Amino acid sequence: MKSMFEKGTLEEVTSRVGALTPRTAPLWGKMSVAQMLAHCAITLEVASGKRVARRLLIGRLIGPFFRKRYFDDSEFTRHSPTHPTFVVADERDFTAEKERVLRLAREYALGGEAGCTTRPHAFFGTLTPAEWGIGMYKHLDHHLRQFGA
Repeated sequence: MKSMFEKGTLEEVTSRVGALTPRTAPLWGKMSVAQMLAHCAITLEVASGKRVARRLLIGRLIGPFFRKRYFDDSEFTRHSPTHPTFVVADERDFTAEKERVLRLAREYALGGEAGCTTRPHAFFGTLTPAEWGIGMYKHLDHHLRQFGA
């Protein structure tokens, strides 16, 4: 599985985000493209330690059963539940959110493993920096595919 810390991955993500427009419609789900970008920005903030997402009981209970799948080559399933910290229900400015997610992705990727949070993942618990890098790519890939990018 690709990682945000691998050479070329940032360029791929940047290109795919760059292909989005304010009118890009989702292939599934309820978020607008601007809401999706804001959602992805929040996850990058958590992964880099700029924001905290508290552990949920459900993650403590069933997270270990799904942990392996989070890091393998399979795609995330559609319509998976979202941690309340990552829900974006209000309307967002597309241009501002696009710039924000590009900036945060660049900072995260270039910061490398040393720039990862040491706090536990909200669902999976303690992750290594390498696991955070894979998880962040897989999450971004999921939502970019959601919008056909």
